[in-house]
Amino acid sequence: MSVPPGGSTAADNPERDRMPESAWGASTAPTTGDVPLLSRVAHDRAHLSRSLPDPTAGRPVRVLVVDQQRAVPVVAQGGSTRLVWAEQPALPAGAVFLGEADGIPYAAVRGERAPAVDGRAVDRWAGLREVGAELEDLDAGLLAQAVGILEWHERNRFSPLTGAPTTVERAGWVRRDPTTGTEIFPRTDPAVIMLVHDGGDRVVLGRQAVWPAGRFSILAGFVEPGESAEAAVAREVEEEVGLRITDIRYVASQPWPFPQSLMLGFVARAEPGQEIRVDPTEIEEARWFTRDELRTPDGLLAIPPSISIARYILDRWVRDELS
Repeated sequence: MSVPPGGSTAADNPERDRMPESAWGASTAPTTGDVPLLSRVAHDRAHLSRSLPDPTAGRPVRVLVVDQQRAVPVVAQGGSTRLVWAEQPALPAGAVFLGEADGIPYAAVRGERAPAVDGRAVDRWAGLREVGAELEDLDAGLLAQAVGILEWHERNRFSPLTGAPTTVERAGWVRRDPTTGTEIFPRTDPAVIMLVHDGGDRVVLGRQAVWPAGRFSILAGFVEPGESAEAAVAREVEEEVGLRITDIRYVASQPWPFPQSLMLGFVARAEPGQEIRVDPTEIEEARWFTRDELRTPDGLLAIPPSISIARYILDRWVRDELS
């Protein structure tokens, strides 16, 4: 099924042309400059569940409130957008421990919208799609992590084995079936997103019927059980636009916590002499676009926003960095 992420929401921001996973992966990957690396310290989660010394003890915890619409409090500060964290003396009940950076523990919890957090005024409540590209790397990575883990909790309140209400352990990173004792861990669904080109100056873009008029993106879909990522790329492209492809190569990845996907980005070349055949159950329209069309949009074409890995891959192809 074609669900190109990031292709239908948020405004473009050409000035934020960077690796999307460097913004959303700040919680897992090394960063550059002055951005601190977030340590998830999984052993400390176990400490929290076994009444061993709390890694947050003696230090205030920064807690991010996420509402039921996945929105969080943000403010404009110093020309950039910042998350508004609540300072708590300890890990609050029901909060998920995200990890720590520069000795500061971070956590996330479900809550309600309010005009202020810990006495600090909130400019607005916004979701990851709206503000992800505006945040610094650490905040963006923490927000993606918070949304993903809290969505997982919403979907696992009851055991898939017995239907019994599950209990929360390890600072929010395990739920347990009290009947069988089975531990239920957070899952990530792999999905592929791929730029298909003709070996020259054209790339295939498609659109879904539910998108705004003129919105196009590269193709995407989920990896099925027993399938490699490369096989999923080939299958999805043939299913959606009827093209056989070759030279499938990995480009980059991006977490997409809506609710729990990991987007694996690829580039591939269409075999010559084929025509696009759209499967109307998958997408509404697909056609070839040239580099010039993507460099100078005519006002009707809406390419993916800068927050998305789709835009990152497209930008690299337009600059002739992918072939």
